[in-house]
Amino acid sequence: MRRAVFLDRDGTVSEEVGYVNHVSRFRLLPRSAVAIRRINESDFVAVLVTNQAGVARGYFKESLVKEVHGRLEELLAEAGAHLDAIYYCPHHPSAGEPPYRRDCECRKPKPGMVEAACRDLDIDLSRSFMVGDKHSDIVFAHSVGMKGVLVKTGYGLGEIEGWAAEWNEHPDGIADDLFDAVEWILSTGE
Repeated sequence: MRRAVFLDRDGTVSEEVGYVNHVSRFRLLPRSAVAIRRINESDFVAVLVTNQAGVARGYFKESLVKEVHGRLEELLAEAGAHLDAIYYCPHHPSAGEPPYRRDCECRKPKPGMVEAACRDLDIDLSRSFMVGDKHSDIVFAHSVGMKGVLVKTGYGLGEIEGWAAEWNEHPDGIADDLFDAVEWILSTGE
């Protein structure tokens, strides 16, 4: 079975700009492409898992999510990097209209996207990591048996400074950005 580094998108791989309602608003964070290339050079697979409830909320169409992910793949390819898979959830349990308004199994913190990745890519979660900019990413990682790394980009620094004293679950690692998180994972996981 393979090991994976699961990546949150907004605030972790790309700039946190609120809802990315146009492809021009999507920008990689510095060193993200290099970080993903480092994952590609290791025995880990790189998997993006992202909630995109803007679809359910009517802020943009699902086709835009696919266009943004196409742009992400282009930017990574320019830097010699790639994602092994991308999973997203367009749903919200209480906002919008069906079919997007529903209590699905794919919306983090539920495990649907990760379960799909495990089936598709033969992943061992006990040897895998989740990197995100929210404490909820850490809780999610632990709930499915992974280690979680919190980055200080996006919402991360505010989460650490504002809420860390109240956390019942703590990150396995804290990093300045995705690159530092990946370096920590590679040094810890190997």
